[in-house]
Amino acid sequence: MDEKTEELRDIFLETTGSDTVTERQEAGRGSIKGEGGEVTDERLADLIGTMRERFPFRSSLGTDALVTVLRGFFDERTDADLADELDVEEETVFEARMDLHLVTDADRTPVDDAVRPLVVDGASLDECVEAVDADSEAVRRAFLVTTSEAAAARASHRFRDEFAELLSDEDLSARFASDARRDGLEEATEDLETDVSF
Repeated sequence: MDEKTEELRDIFLETTGSDTVTERQEAGRGSIKGEGGEVTDERLADLIGTMRERFPFRSSLGTDALVTVLRGFFDERTDADLADELDVEEETVFEARMDLHLVTDADRTPVDDAVRPLVVDGASLDECVEAVDADSEAVRRAFLVTTSEAAAARASHRFRDEFAELLSDEDLSARFASDARRDGLEEATEDLETDVSF
């Protein structure tokens, strides 16, 4: 807990005399899991809908197809496998994963290091392609990876973590790309509001 968080906690404790926060509960939307204990597609679709409200999606896939990508990712299926199932290009599945903040270490390339500072400065994809001395497709992929990581950091990795909690019992930290705080994106996200737990 950093100094500012400690100060806020102390103020809260002094003001309320309690260390418990009770919020008004909204009406329930039903169980996250179906009768068989499985996560429902409706729950995943709701989360995807919330993401769409907060972040622009580049993928042309509809919500049902994005749910398929989500489930396939956590079943450790490849982009190529999912592209075959959905009858789309492999690059379309890659774009969908980036929209869903599902960046893996395998997605990272040395081109990211050249693209990242440009993204932090607000450069567009076209500006990155023009500025970076690399194949335009490699720059495009690096741009998608970097912007996906920045969006995930702005959301405190909420969606990625919630998907992992719902769809996997395993620790997937090794599969996901390194945390944004260690890859230079902290400059782009340092002043953003995040959820704080006491």
